Amino acid sequence: MKNIRATLATVWRIAIPYFRSEDKWAGGGLLAAVIAIELSLVAIDVLFNQWQNRFYTALQAYDWDRFVSEVWFFVILAASFVALAVYQLYLNQWLQIRWRQWLTRHYLGEWLEDATHYRMQLKGDAADNPDQRITEDVKNFVEQTLTIGLGLLSSIVTLFSFVIILWGLSNAAPLHIFGADVVIPGYLCWGALIYAIFGTALTHLIGAPLVNLNFEQQRYEADFRFNLVRVRENSEQIALLNGEGAERGRLLDRFGRVVGNWYAIMGRTKRLTAFTASYSQAAVIVPYALVAPAYFAKRIQLGDMMQTGSAFGSVQRALSFFVTAYRSIAEWRAVVARLDGFEMSVRSTSRLAEYEPTIGIKAAGGSRAIGLEQLRVNLPNGAPLVVADAFAIHAPERVLVTGPSGSGKSTLFRAIAGIWPFGTGTIVIPEKAKLMMLPQRPYFPVGVLRDAVVYPAAPGAFETTQVRDALVAVGLPDLAERLEEDGHWNRMLSLGEQQRLGLARALLHGPDYLFLDEATASLDEPSEARLYRLLAEKLPRATIVSIGHRSTLDAFHTRKMTMAKDGEIHVLSDAGKPARAEPNGVR
Repeated sequence: MKNIRATLATVWRIAIPYFRSEDKWAGGGLLAAVIAIELSLVAIDVLFNQWQNRFYTALQAYDWDRFVSEVWFFVILAASFVALAVYQLYLNQWLQIRWRQWLTRHYLGEWLEDATHYRMQLKGDAADNPDQRITEDVKNFVEQTLTIGLGLLSSIVTLFSFVIILWGLSNAAPLHIFGADVVIPGYLCWGALIYAIFGTALTHLIGAPLVNLNFEQQRYEADFRFNLVRVRENSEQIALLNGEGAERGRLLDRFGRVVGNWYAIMGRTKRLTAFTASYSQAAVIVPYALVAPAYFAKRIQLGDMMQTGSAFGSVQRALSFFVTAYRSIAEWRAVVARLDGFEMSVRSTSRLAEYEPTIGIKAAGGSRAIGLEQLRVNLPNGAPLVVADAFAIHAPERVLVTGPSGSGKSTLFRAIAGIWPFGTGTIVIPEKAKLMMLPQRPYFPVGVLRDAVVYPAAPGAFETTQVRDALVAVGLPDLAERLEEDGHWNRMLSLGEQQRLGLARALLHGPDYLFLDEATASLDEPSEARLYRLLAEKLPRATIVSIGHRSTLDAFHTRKMTMAKDGEIHVLSDAGKPARAEPNGVR
């Protein structure tokens, strides 16, 4: 019972924001219409039940006129049922897509806000495969919540509607045992209740493990799919290393978990299906067995007997809702648990500063320098990595940051960008300053080349001539003629070409502070020199901060910072002017 209450509380927390959102009137109206139709369908079931009594009584009495009128009544009821069922499905699907659309936008917004998606990966959160959460789990949550919710509502209304009928039939057809009437008020209702309780208890006992098994199955499926995508994205490196055998083994190992868990689901489902199918089949004959003695004693007519069987079946199905829907409920609870885990992970990551120290980002009006104040950059596990205090990067300096691999140079850049919260201290950023980070391997969304270059600006933010000129300037004249071509540019281009595209992006956006994290490392030294001169020419007011290992980079920077190891940490120190620095970093 405690688990059920917790699940319902979670469902309420996930579901209710939509019905309080800007789409609440449309969503609420559609939900009300679907519920109203569901209640109407239950009312038609009640009319069908009453019709059965009249119809079979007419057959027993050989009453042709009554038979014809009841056939026409059936036609009207059936037509009404079909029309309502069609529109209920249509409105239900309309509500599903609106609800799913809102939830998807909501989760995407929270996941992508303030680099939460990146920090979740750094923390190694349990909410793995967010792509599955936002696609399959949201879809299944909306669909299954409506299906199970409407099914439960229908069962409750059906129960109250047919209990009244069944109670009256119990009094009209008393229990007849050994030729004598035994008066048990509402005995048919009690029979249906006892039968349903028995079935529900055994169903839960047999099917309870399915909740966890379904949860694990979705996790294993998502893990297998994720690793397939990883192989596809890194196919070149795998091929160069002849790693196909190793990858096949890793993938089959993950797929083995899918298969093993599926066999466990099969075994448990087989047992559950064997019981529920037997339970449903037995339910067909139970009401007739109860009233047959009264019928053969000629205490009731055939119509009464058929109506009793139908009413008993309706009450029994309503009371046995959890028996028939148990597998669906198990899958639904697994979906709810995954969405709950995703929400908790997003919430805990976005509110990191509330329960552990983080690096503060402060905007300073009137300042033209980035300041590092008592900065201590840590790893996600809390281990210290970089210490920097009382450093300032003034505009328009050209700063070169050097140090051994693993000393925390890239992590320092991430902290300045505001996406690395682990640590203490403050980073002061000039108010309204535009920062741009160019990593060694830039990101380009799949799509039209022009849009990939101007990312993250909206398509059309720059004139086509501007984009073309930027590509020509960085040494990609051939690509300048392919701006309308659609492709996966991170795959189609060499790393050197990708780095040139990244610099073209910087030329277009014109940041106040440009951070280059080995952003030219895949270029030859003459090409690198030309591009640094291009940046100085096109972005004369920009402050450029570079991470690099080549000594030739000294010529293009006016100041040098180094990472020096001090015990377990690295201390940022100012080395002053590079030995071969040139005025303004250009010649």
